[in-house]
Amino acid sequence: MIENEINLFPLILSLKVATTSSLIAIVVGLPMAYYLSQSNNRLTDMIDSLLTLPIVLPPTVLGYYLLVLLGRSSYLGIFIEEHFNIMLVFTPAGAVIAATVVSIPFLIKSARSAFAEIDKNIIYAAKLLGRSNLSIFFSIEILLAWRGILSGIILTFARALGDFGATLMVSGSIPNYTTTMPIAIYDALQAGNTE
Repeated sequence: MIENEINLFPLILSLKVATTSSLIAIVVGLPMAYYLSQSNNRLTDMIDSLLTLPIVLPPTVLGYYLLVLLGRSSYLGIFIEEHFNIMLVFTPAGAVIAATVVSIPFLIKSARSAFAEIDKNIIYAAKLLGRSNLSIFFSIEILLAWRGILSGIILTFARALGDFGATLMVSGSIPNYTTTMPIAIYDALQAGNTE
């Protein structure tokens, strides 16, 4: 009797996708969260509303919109493929994009709240002492907001790790290439393989 081998590829790919999308979320999301916490105008409200869409839209619908935006017949997809020779859909890169889009709002919202709660008197005192805005951001504000930022990173990683709908639409379910853990679980259950 031959024992079934466990295929760890979906788990490894899921961890890579979640880690990569979390790093992208940190690089893109932290500055955005900081900007949103410092501004209070109509543009900020509009950006905040747009950032909420990936949270409230069904993941499959979001994945469909990403597929339309990045697909081989879209202007952006054609441009990227012709100029950079990169195809984004039905690749692991597509899984990273989908996971980033569905998870980045969690980091931005959490970090924005943390930045907004910082006592402005501390910032004013640092400016009075001659500190630059960049120095204040990295040496004071990040340190004061670290709990909110960390919780946002954890939520982002968890959401990216568990994404199913958007990832399936954008990267597909190509065995040992784009099958992430949630998709592998779904495929196994569809095939009746409960083990």
